[in-house]
Amino acid sequence: MKRHPRLLSLFVFITLIIFIIVPFVPLLLSSLSFGWRWPDVLPESWSFRAWEYILNDGRTWQAVGISLWIALIVTAVNILLAIPAANALVRYPVRGRWLFEAIIFAPIIIPPFISVMGIHLTFLRLGLTETVVGVVLAHIAPTLPYMFRAVMISYQTLSVDWEDQARMLGARALPRFFHVVLPHLLPGIMAGASLSVLISLSQYLITIIIGAGQVVTLPILLFPFVSGGDPGIASAYSLLYAALAIAALVGMDAALKRYYQLNKDSQDPAKGVKP
Repeated sequence: MKRHPRLLSLFVFITLIIFIIVPFVPLLLSSLSFGWRWPDVLPESWSFRAWEYILNDGRTWQAVGISLWIALIVTAVNILLAIPAANALVRYPVRGRWLFEAIIFAPIIIPPFISVMGIHLTFLRLGLTETVVGVVLAHIAPTLPYMFRAVMISYQTLSVDWEDQARMLGARALPRFFHVVLPHLLPGIMAGASLSVLISLSQYLITIIIGAGQVVTLPILLFPFVSGGDPGIASAYSLLYAALAIAALVGMDAALKRYYQLNKDSQDPAKGVKP
């Protein structure tokens, strides 16, 4: 493989097609078909009725907006919680560090149904059920561990000497954070944000229990069609959900590249100087 880079590239390309693109082909065919049944390889008739249904339904775009809004707010809150927590656990000798980490990572191990029932009882007393705020707070539990882990790894590779040099040059705490720490943490933050957005977008059980049907996200609209409704409409909603997730990831990647480009231009003394 090392001697034949073209062969390696071809192998990677074929693998990506098999595992990423091919699974979407049946969904696309199903969303454009009418009465496609087993064991037919291809649909006997074609129709755009599924796409017309979801695109003309006002609930679809409202659900898309609410899903993105919740995912972005959850991700922002996760960043604000993960950065100081990772800084404290990595840089300071905290007693019982393993216990704090176990509590943070517990939502990955504990089944969602168990945790969400306890959250639901608490939110009922606080009046947070059937609200977007309640859903946002409930989404933090399954998404925060991924953000915390990504930021924690970034902190472990950040040398304290860099901040000490900035301190010796007269930089205060906030300038040190924004000009020394944050640029190093940013790739880890974006990695954690990607997982946070994807996991928040995919939450059905937490949203349906805490939102009680009043907070309608895209999985809430998708599930009835998947569990015995119209497979064509379910396929169309699945493709729309995949497109939404891909668009969010591409948008975050573009924002990260834009940040680095602006940072590079600002540090280039010859930038903007005409010959």
